[in-house]
Amino acid sequence: MLRLNKDALSWALYDCANSAFVLTVIAGFFGPFYHDYWSGGSEEAFFWQGVTVSMASLIVALIAPFLGALANQEHLKKRFLCGFMLIGAVSTAGFYITGRGNWQLASIFYILGFIGFAAGNIFYDSLLLNVSDENNRHTVSGGGFALGYGGSVILFIANIILVNNPSLLGLEDKASAIKISFLSVSAWWILFSIPLLIGGKEMREGPRGGIRETIRKGFIDIRTLFKEITNQPHIIWFLIAYWLYIDGVNTLITMATGFGSSLGFSLQDLMVTLIIVQIVGVPASLIFGGLGQHFGAKKIILTGIIIYLGVTTYAARLSLEPVQVIGVEISEIHVLGFLVGSVQGGVQSLSRSYFANIIPSDQAAAYFGVYNMIGKIAALLGPILMGTVARFSGEPRLGALAVAILFLLGGVCLLKVSPKSAATANDP
Repeated sequence: MLRLNKDALSWALYDCANSAFVLTVIAGFFGPFYHDYWSGGSEEAFFWQGVTVSMASLIVALIAPFLGALANQEHLKKRFLCGFMLIGAVSTAGFYITGRGNWQLASIFYILGFIGFAAGNIFYDSLLLNVSDENNRHTVSGGGFALGYGGSVILFIANIILVNNPSLLGLEDKASAIKISFLSVSAWWILFSIPLLIGGKEMREGPRGGIRETIRKGFIDIRTLFKEITNQPHIIWFLIAYWLYIDGVNTLITMATGFGSSLGFSLQDLMVTLIIVQIVGVPASLIFGGLGQHFGAKKIILTGIIIYLGVTTYAARLSLEPVQVIGVEISEIHVLGFLVGSVQGGVQSLSRSYFANIIPSDQAAAYFGVYNMIGKIAALLGPILMGTVARFSGEPRLGALAVAILFLLGGVCLLKVSPKSAATANDP
């Protein structure tokens, strides 16, 4: 059974805080609402959603290394985390005032919200080293994802109930209920950030100084950091592998509901699928964390990649016709959700904790800046790849199959990470 001390629990609760944005906004309502409400059912909506997602990732990729190096100078992690959390929460609330047909403003708020989410994670991920050690890092990281899945699904279910019954709050229609759901994410995000922001101490990782000096040294440290990374082959191979396979993971998250809508699945089917992903993700993340601690994160990440190859193959042949499972008819997209939920959180959490184990602990923020930069550069390719293949082939299923290439290449590169080179990781 997972046990977290006070500091680890406060840290893990932030996963619960920002996972509401991932589930309700990114994976849940944004895609269908963007297509049906903000874009008015335009045939170009799926394409422009992909462009929006990629633009957000590009911006984060450009600023991530500098943010990591800047926060490495003094006790700035929680301050930056708080600032980006507020950017994300306020932008999410902005969806409430975005009217029908105003897809441009919706895209702007999404980009700002995603920046708040992803940039904040640079500092959140680096704080993992404050609340864990090599003996429990994989399980603590997995515990964060488990709390994220479990907590955010509670809010998501409440929002689905509201969307299906707008009169509960005296609302006129489902569109109004979805807008209220965006407001609830904003409040949830702020509320569950409080324990981490007010509790515990940060490790001092660099000398204090004035803002100008801190910024100047931050730029210097970026150059030094990249020189250091080029002398560490195990880190280079891991980042290349991560760049590829996490792109596949993120693409399936951000494009899932748009993909399902384009195939003709109902909003209800899509929402139930997301709930399945979250519920299955709670025990799966804990199991992956335990297996990673026992057998080594690399082996379990590779196992997850193999499962993802099966997921993309299954998605490429997805049918509206239900399948028989133990004599019960189940929608194929629900089966797909179960498969995704069994691996999604585990691959993400073990990637985070594995990377934390192979980097210098006194430069955690700087290295996680690069880690998040790689992840967001990767997220540029997947949505564009999936959307473009779907657009020009006229078959969204082929877009899903194209994502399999990212998992395959990522797995091959991960095999190149040498345990001997990564001796400090103590993690074969």
